[in-house]
Amino acid sequence: MADFIFPALVFRDVTCWSFGQIPRRPRKDRARLSGGLGLGAEVPRGLWPRRAAVCLRAACAAARLAPPQGWEGGYPEIVKENKLFEHYYQELKIVPEGEWDRFMGALREPLPATLRITGYKSHAKEILHCLKNKYFKELENLEVDGQKVEVPQPLSWYPEELAWHTNLSRKILRKSPQLERFHQFLVSETESGNISRQEAVSMIPPLLLDVQPHHKILDMCAAPGSKTAQLIEMLHADMNVPFPEGFVIANDVDNKRCYLLVHQAKRLSSPCIMVVNHDASSIPRLTVDVEGRKEVLFYDRILCDVPCSGDGTMRKNIDVWKKWSTLNSLQLHGLQLRIATRGAEQLAEGGRMVYSTCSLNPVEDEAVIASLLEKSEGALELADVSSELPGLKRMPGLTQWKVMTREGQWFADWDEVPRSRHTQIRPTMFPPKDPEKLQAMHLERCLRILPHHQNTGGFFVAVLVKKSSMPWNKRQPKVQGKSAGSRETSELSPMAPMEGTPSDPPEPDSQANPGTGDAEITQTTENSETNDNKKDGVCGPPPSKKMKLFGFKEDPFVFIPEDDPLFLPIEKFYALDPSFPRLNLLTRTTEGKKRQLYMVSKELRNVLLNNSERMKVINTGIKVWCRNNSGEEFDCAFRLAQEGIYTLYPFINSRIITICMEDVKILLTQENPFFRKLSLETYSQAKDMAKGSVVLKYEPDSANPEALQCPIVLCGWRGKASIRTFVPKNERLHYLRMMGLEVPGQKEKEGAPLPSEGVVGSVSRDGGLDEELAEKPHAEEAGAVDTTGGCEPPQEDAGR
Repeated sequence: MADFIFPALVFRDVTCWSFGQIPRRPRKDRARLSGGLGLGAEVPRGLWPRRAAVCLRAACAAARLAPPQGWEGGYPEIVKENKLFEHYYQELKIVPEGEWDRFMGALREPLPATLRITGYKSHAKEILHCLKNKYFKELENLEVDGQKVEVPQPLSWYPEELAWHTNLSRKILRKSPQLERFHQFLVSETESGNISRQEAVSMIPPLLLDVQPHHKILDMCAAPGSKTAQLIEMLHADMNVPFPEGFVIANDVDNKRCYLLVHQAKRLSSPCIMVVNHDASSIPRLTVDVEGRKEVLFYDRILCDVPCSGDGTMRKNIDVWKKWSTLNSLQLHGLQLRIATRGAEQLAEGGRMVYSTCSLNPVEDEAVIASLLEKSEGALELADVSSELPGLKRMPGLTQWKVMTREGQWFADWDEVPRSRHTQIRPTMFPPKDPEKLQAMHLERCLRILPHHQNTGGFFVAVLVKKSSMPWNKRQPKVQGKSAGSRETSELSPMAPMEGTPSDPPEPDSQANPGTGDAEITQTTENSETNDNKKDGVCGPPPSKKMKLFGFKEDPFVFIPEDDPLFLPIEKFYALDPSFPRLNLLTRTTEGKKRQLYMVSKELRNVLLNNSERMKVINTGIKVWCRNNSGEEFDCAFRLAQEGIYTLYPFINSRIITICMEDVKILLTQENPFFRKLSLETYSQAKDMAKGSVVLKYEPDSANPEALQCPIVLCGWRGKASIRTFVPKNERLHYLRMMGLEVPGQKEKEGAPLPSEGVVGSVSRDGGLDEELAEKPHAEEAGAVDTTGGCEPPQEDAGR
């Protein structure tokens, strides 16, 4: 067995090597393995250079040599110094005089963690009350390692104290039982969608968008999804309206990051979110059906949070200290301008677009805005938001700046740039020469957030309003957004290609040319293939001939026809209201049994049906019903899903059981409580019901101030002698905490079933829960385990 001991790597003259001197590839005569595979063996190629530090420490230990200088503690600590960075920003004067030392000192300090309470949930106030009166109070006068713990504080500029920041690190959180409970609370509530952990400055752009429930919103570069979640919350500001008129289309160019975006969005259980996968600089124009004809979809609000060099994130991404260079900004400027231009083209008249970066560099910030304003010829203007978000400390945008090369050479004007630099430096990177034109742009209306002012990261925001059509468009089509200032109608042009060439004259900067423009697409008669798809309600993935997939492979979105017999038993069993939008139901399979039913809003259905060939849709809709898998016959083959229960509940007129607070506690802490354990009122409502899925509704008791003061809707299963709930673990813990119950932390083995997961108890032959087994958790159930989230294909139907 000694021959299989992990080998140690021994280098010649190892003591004189430093971190930067390790060769990128080893040579046979520079290294050998000892104690394992024998002397003279070759080092695996994949070892270099990432694992060099680990191997070098192992080599030193095996050879009984002292580690080289700087290697004692592992990888050398990154020095938070960059002379070029300091020289560049001191020359640009983005920091007020006398504040430079504070600015640099703040950049070298760790970034505080921030959390945001989900604002549209009806129990947001209960969560805030729980945080302030329980968890934060436990931190008062608490000391760790002889130092007093700092209690989290609210962000002064965020409305209703729904955002907080804290300097508690993960290391400190593990050192005290009180802190451990607080940490478990944050993790659990984040998973259930009630709290979002988000950097403070990234909360600013959605707030400045001023979103209303009827707005149609495009998030152009959405991943990982924290800002998208804010937009969804604003759409659902009125929880009494299950289907707002507006929606959010969240886009990202990275296919893998789109699925991270899906995870973030699904925590909020909204039928008004669609995740798509496109290059933001050429995101396709979408059309919708309006009274039998196609019209271009324009957005009331657009969030344009573009890729950037990220030097405002130095406090959390310390790699920026050693990698920072002006070349990063010069390379990104063209892409940023193309994305912003494409966003401006798709914005409705009277609509608002927010452009933002986590960079402090004016080449990525004011230069992009100035170039966009200049070529818009008055179609866009910067909005004055100085009175919005009171309490937020901000700096005005720059009106003059210079451009510096990687070697440190400065240029104040495009005319100074030598021809050899024209491929690296573009004319759009400089401020306009005409003083009157520059003054009319009002670049001072931009916002720059400096880290030392409110202990945040660095950030830049500009709010643009569209006054008229972009000048390179031939005509202004009918605008779909409610925020539009006017609703012109024009002659409808023939069907145009999805990605055309701009109709404006060429500009000096070829990188910044606008894309396809706002020209309207109209088609009164569609080809037979499209008509067939619409009749069947099938929105499949785009044909490969018309769009390159780049890893895109999703199951189709199949809308259930109005006359489908599948829906009739569901409608009867739950006594659905006639206003229920049955046409908005869809599945993710075209063959076999439909195992899960999803729902989208009417507006997103319109988008899906009319753009199946030009959109790469990753995910949309929420799960509302799941098929029972018990093999027994019930009055209805589909049970309710907790994910969509708040959307469905307003339309359900049967199978509703009103429960009290004590019943909620019993149902959430016991797997299969018998009827006798519940209140008489609950038993009297359930005794005459047929076996199957039920809605469990808790209404707050205003006469009892100690009771939970927010409504709760749970989906459950009425068995032969008991009732149980279908609620995921984190959601159960959330409700129990809101009712004042202390929930001990549990560390389950990976893959083991959790006792609080939404699984159904063992079912007897007549469809009820067996008396002798009803109080034990089971894995094989009458209904499917409700653990999947979102409009995703069932396992056997998955396309990926």
